[in-house]
Amino acid sequence: MRASTFASRLLFVAFFSALAAGLSAQTLSGYNQPEKTILDVMHAPAPPQPYISPANTDILLVARQEYPSITRVAAPFLRLAGVRVEPANHSRHDTPGGYGITPCSSSFAVVHIADAKTIPVKLPDGACPGSPQWSDDGRLFAFSNIAATSVELWIGDAATGAIRQVPEVKLNPMFGDDFQWMPGQHALLVKLVPDGLGPIPEAAAAVSGPSIQESLGGKGASSTYEVRDVLTNKHDEDVFDYFADSQLALVDAASSAITPIGKAANLLEVSPAPDAHHIFVTAIHRPYSYVTTYDHFPHEAEIWNVTDPHSVSVHTIASLPLADRVPIHGVSTGPRDFEWRPTDSATLIWAEALDGGDLNKTVPNRDKVMLLKAPFTAEPVEITRTAQRYGGFYWTEKPGIALLNQEDENRHWRHTDIVNIDDPNQKPRTLWDMSYDDSYADPGSPIFRHLPNGFSVVRLDGESIFLRGSGASPQGLRPFLDQLNLDTLKTERLFRSDSSSLETAFALPGPDTRHFLTWHQSPTDPPNAFIRTLDKPATAAAGEAVYTSTAKQITQITDYTPAVRAIQKRLVKYKRADGLDLSFTLYTPPGYKEGTRVPTILYAYPLDYANASQAGQVTSSDQTFTRLHEYQLLLLAGYAILDNASFPIVGDPKKAYDTYLDQLVADADAAIKEGVRIGVVDPNRVGVTGHSHGALMTANLVAHTDLFRAGVATSGSYNKTLTPFGFQNERRSVWEAQDVYLKVSPFFYADKIKTPLLIVHGEEDANPGTTPIQAKFLYEAIRGNGGTTRLVTLPHEPHWYTAMESNEQLVYEMVNWFDKYVKNAPPPAAQQPSGK
Repeated sequence: MRASTFASRLLFVAFFSALAAGLSAQTLSGYNQPEKTILDVMHAPAPPQPYISPANTDILLVARQEYPSITRVAAPFLRLAGVRVEPANHSRHDTPGGYGITPCSSSFAVVHIADAKTIPVKLPDGACPGSPQWSDDGRLFAFSNIAATSVELWIGDAATGAIRQVPEVKLNPMFGDDFQWMPGQHALLVKLVPDGLGPIPEAAAAVSGPSIQESLGGKGASSTYEVRDVLTNKHDEDVFDYFADSQLALVDAASSAITPIGKAANLLEVSPAPDAHHIFVTAIHRPYSYVTTYDHFPHEAEIWNVTDPHSVSVHTIASLPLADRVPIHGVSTGPRDFEWRPTDSATLIWAEALDGGDLNKTVPNRDKVMLLKAPFTAEPVEITRTAQRYGGFYWTEKPGIALLNQEDENRHWRHTDIVNIDDPNQKPRTLWDMSYDDSYADPGSPIFRHLPNGFSVVRLDGESIFLRGSGASPQGLRPFLDQLNLDTLKTERLFRSDSSSLETAFALPGPDTRHFLTWHQSPTDPPNAFIRTLDKPATAAAGEAVYTSTAKQITQITDYTPAVRAIQKRLVKYKRADGLDLSFTLYTPPGYKEGTRVPTILYAYPLDYANASQAGQVTSSDQTFTRLHEYQLLLLAGYAILDNASFPIVGDPKKAYDTYLDQLVADADAAIKEGVRIGVVDPNRVGVTGHSHGALMTANLVAHTDLFRAGVATSGSYNKTLTPFGFQNERRSVWEAQDVYLKVSPFFYADKIKTPLLIVHGEEDANPGTTPIQAKFLYEAIRGNGGTTRLVTLPHEPHWYTAMESNEQLVYEMVNWFDKYVKNAPPPAAQQPSGK
């Protein structure tokens, strides 16, 4: 009999706790590094991102620690039904979905908008702060800090930049919502690790019995999770309950007093109402599943009345059962998507499926939207039905008026109505009805303002709202700020970024809508905040702003990688053989001379489209501030890069993958031919790389074409029969479309892969479609069939590689691989023909 699963986990935790404590640069001799020019760029600080206060008076500049050390990434964790928890401190090890490691911030600074004064925030030595949250009045901010034995709560003062730890608070961030400001108060609602929790439940000394699962009929697909990331036995269930258990409490920001609320439970979602007297809570409970993750477990949806925190009354909205048979691309039945109406004191809104949650069913309406007001003793009221899947409300400042969103995934369509939920006799008016793939017609998203109760509503100026958008166009992105009259539906363009920079409006900071904040960058100018003022009306061409404006710089972010400015880039447009418009951003290495052909790497990520007219739209910009990550660092090794090349897969969303391979080859062929035509690409020295779905693309291209001399596939899925109930946007199961699953899977063509392929994968990849076994099986298949391949498994890494050492290793591997098989490869004629 083997030792219990949990006993093995505890041994793993103990071993790696000792290992992590002793890690140093000297002991990491197993890792390799690229050349110093590349290392200097990788080791440079990341530029910060802006967090504007609700009062619109200050900006918090928050810089992330881009590549933490392997010591941080190697912290021992437990896998508990789709969430990874570090037992040493109760912290969340992974980001939601398991794609990365919970990031740390490296610096905070407060910038006063009025005078552009910057106040650095002195963080504790060795701190790992999370993202900050502003109080509703903008005077304070709060953040969590992952410490050695707990997750701490800290509060900062916007006026001085001073910060302090709240004593005795140990947050439980397992499911998020671990801290948030109470509406209109200087108090925080927190999830705490309960006092007196005791030790982690111990496993039995010997296995007490088998792990049993049973299905008694009834269809229902689920994602194929790695067995290590789901619960597998009764002891796993006990450990899940131990770490999920949370005590809700209020923390007074001034006195640091802690007031417990209600009983401890496995609290999932926690959301206070605008009146601050009611809290919407969902709590997970048994029976659990061994095939799916915590978000599908049974749970209670409740409203807690916390007017007296010592005597909480509970009203149950719904008891939701285990949802382990949700249709592919569907939703669960019963109430879902709960939200408080921001302009009422305590009114809860939610949706319920009318189609069994199944997009494949033809029904007159897919969802109904329900409303329930305090004191929550009456029956819920149905306020509307949606023809397509409910996508939520944008609430406006005007009583009753909201924008109701719905989406049709079968057509890639979005529909938005202007509705008055307080007047059922007022018919909805269509605001937008369009393909969500049509980036050129995208009207943008509303700009919001914060109410005193902390909730956000769409900002109104008379009958007009303000929209900010990315401004996709055939010439690239040109972000805009529009004013839209909800009565006339006429739009006026207030601002559009010029073509020599990328400037995005992100806030209207005051009552005067002539002033707005922007985030400005260019290939040579790092991102910085500006305040713009509209001047006088201007004669404008179609799509341009009808006002002139002047700008004043607010922040002073500097360039940490000046050597990168020697890299040039430009947008290149071309056509596929069938006439479809395509594009890529061409990067050329430092010192490049026009007309010189150089070794080139193509990077792409295929996307699915329902309509050919939208598939080739340009959705990138060559005016971003150039920063280099992963494959882009190959520029410093002398390569050109065809970056984010358009790789559309066009067809009926229900069966687009019927022609996936043919379109993939056509996309690659068109990109390389254009690179050759403009005189940059050496057609005999081209490599290809891609991540995740792009890694599948890479493996398929080296299996089915002779376009490339080598490939690098990172974190890919190469045998789609291992995810039999769908992949990417393919909804059919392998039993419904077996030929498609086989054809798109390069594993079944491993005997044809003679082009050298480097395969890289994170050892702890939790993404259901890209479990590490995918990389191992493809490597073994190519090796067994006599191909040239190399498998690099990065210890401790999830789907996106996090540690500095891991990323250094990745770049080292890519440079060496492409140097050997692309840059310095002999002419193709000197090699044995591949026979493809």
